[in-house]
Amino acid sequence: MTASTTRRKFLLGAVAAPLIASHSWAQSFPSRPIRIVIGFPAGGGIDILARLMAPKMSERLGQPVVVENRPGANGLIATQGVAQADADGHTILFGTTGNLAVNPVLYAGRPAMNMDRDFVPLSHVASLDFVLVLNPSVPAKSLKELIDLAKAKPGDLLFGSSGNGGLPHLSGELLNLQAGIRTRHVPYRGSAPAFTDLIGGQVQFVFDTLAIAQPHIESGRLRGLATTGPKRMAALPDLPAAKEILPNFEVVNWYAMVVRAGTPPEIVTRLNQEVVNALHQPDVAARAATLGLDLVGSTPAQFATLQRVEIAKWGEVIRTANIKSE
Repeated sequence: MTASTTRRKFLLGAVAAPLIASHSWAQSFPSRPIRIVIGFPAGGGIDILARLMAPKMSERLGQPVVVENRPGANGLIATQGVAQADADGHTILFGTTGNLAVNPVLYAGRPAMNMDRDFVPLSHVASLDFVLVLNPSVPAKSLKELIDLAKAKPGDLLFGSSGNGGLPHLSGELLNLQAGIRTRHVPYRGSAPAFTDLIGGQVQFVFDTLAIAQPHIESGRLRGLATTGPKRMAALPDLPAAKEILPNFEVVNWYAMVVRAGTPPEIVTRLNQEVVNALHQPDVAARAATLGLDLVGSTPAQFATLQRVEIAKWGEVIRTANIKSE
């Protein structure tokens, strides 16, 4: 055997060794409990959906699937934590538009904020439209009337949100940009205090989820003006979609799962299959519908495309409105 042949075999073996190790790793997956990490408190829509999906995934994976809440900084803490986990598929980040598309722009340069470099997509899990709700004392019965009022009184109208840089905040800024109006943002620490002040008249309007807004609309404490998705919401069919007035206005808060970059493709494929299977279970779909969620279950590639589009969209809003992280 010549020296060149020996060297060539050695190099081929060196290349093949990590591939063999990766394949063996994937075959033994999962070897311990799987964590679904959420960057928001327990009890919200994403948390409820995760806890519905976890036992379905556990049953087929043969290991416990546990939900771990790590709230803080619009999901930044959870995102950075998962980026430091082992790249073996045992830790999943379950995020939203906020921490998977807004934070990469808002916190650009911080660790774990390069989505292409730091994470691998699993699936677009669900989508959730917002509702624009108004204090009834405001003399506007439609989105057009609200826009006209804001144009007549620039800077007078206040909109509240669950926090600076979150999607409810950016929804208001997008409305300002696309309608050519100037309303002012008032950030709160969560949706509950924002709605308390909206009902009390300290702010005039808020964008937020159906689950939070619908009881107040039905009681008459607040007036629903529009929804933010591509079409009217089934739960509120009498409310127009904002697109009917502003054709380019669309806000969809999506939920999606990613894992750390470097996770073997076989494991990514397996996890994607289990996510999609869980979403197809009737009891999961039924409960999700009560939360205003449209379940999706995409391929990793489909979600990667969506994520890039959304990062570009919200990045433009953040730069144009000069929004800074706190």
